[in-house]
Amino acid sequence: MPFPVPADFAGPPSPAHRRAWEDADRAARPARLARLRARFAATGVDAYFGLRREEIRYLTGLVLGEGEEKVAGHSGQFLVSADSVVVLADSRYRLQARREASGARVEEVTYDLAARWPALCASVGARRVAVPAVDISHGLWGELAAAAPGVELVPAGAWVDTDRAVKEPAEIERIAAACAVADRALATLLPEIRPGVTEAALAWSLERHVRELAAEALAFDVAALTGPGAALPHGSPGARRIRAGAVLLFDFGAQVAGYRSDMTRTLFAGEPRAADLAVYELVARAQAAAIDYLTGELAEGRAPNGRAADAAARGVIAAGGHGAHFGHGTGHGIGLATHEVPSLSRGAPETALPSPTVFSVEPGIYLDRRMGVRIEDLVLLDAAAGRVERLTRFPRDVLVVA
Repeated sequence: MPFPVPADFAGPPSPAHRRAWEDADRAARPARLARLRARFAATGVDAYFGLRREEIRYLTGLVLGEGEEKVAGHSGQFLVSADSVVVLADSRYRLQARREASGARVEEVTYDLAARWPALCASVGARRVAVPAVDISHGLWGELAAAAPGVELVPAGAWVDTDRAVKEPAEIERIAAACAVADRALATLLPEIRPGVTEAALAWSLERHVRELAAEALAFDVAALTGPGAALPHGSPGARRIRAGAVLLFDFGAQVAGYRSDMTRTLFAGEPRAADLAVYELVARAQAAAIDYLTGELAEGRAPNGRAADAAARGVIAAGGHGAHFGHGTGHGIGLATHEVPSLSRGAPETALPSPTVFSVEPGIYLDRRMGVRIEDLVLLDAAAGRVERLTRFPRDVLVVA
């Protein structure tokens, strides 16, 4: 196959694209809040208290960087009632919150949330407040409950996660743009791959290309793994050097306007060994089987589900004698976070996948102390349009480098 080059893939988004995406988020926010508020009556709550950075951005517009919530104190956390949104901010975030969370009331709170909690709840008329139990510490739950005995805290399910799984057009555009950045970055890296180069050097160079191609951040740390290192599904690059005949696995993603991509490509450093090539071809067939299942279900007017998609890929690998060497799920949703619902796995629900949505399809085979192969693409599923589309464009054919 022709060697991929950066020009094969879409270029970086323009400033006009970025402004349009910001406008789309502002326009969508009232509907997002309305979906959340629609859950209040069914559960008998008056308000929702959100803490996670993805929810903060999705529902209020305030942007916290990856991991920033660990040092932001209570800044960004928010309270939604039937008719108001309150965003908390200390002196470091006050101006940013007023600018980005333009439809919210900004309340200055430092490390005294428990002391302020009774007044905050009273200001929105809340006597029962839903809180996603997976996002709040046991200690903070206890502090808030003790500070306002008259306000009942109610564990909330994955309300916002469920809503975020259904992607708006502008969200899909940003995921596709992040995919294009990653595609171009890997194509840019290919000429740098040669025997003797270390995993760590390739990982750093790939990260640099991702950032120089207009990503504001990585979606997650780059994995560049060769030989036995590629047998670690979430391994970290180190001092191992590229050797002729070895596999070379890259797992990485870009972040564009808050939305992420995630791709894995397994390349061959020199002519592949027959046994390694057979493993690669088996993984490629498994990925194709999962995508064919999705396409086939839509063509027959049926709604595909994540468990059956996983089974389609897993069945191919098991039939090839490597069922014990594929331990993780076939895919995961992606958006403002790298791992979101829906899931394509053995434990996924047998209910219909949300639509439109974006998820990875990433079967793999890992042979301890020898090698590993994974092929991962992001796929758009739009049941109403009968559409299953790969957003990752980098070729999946066998590619020999170095």
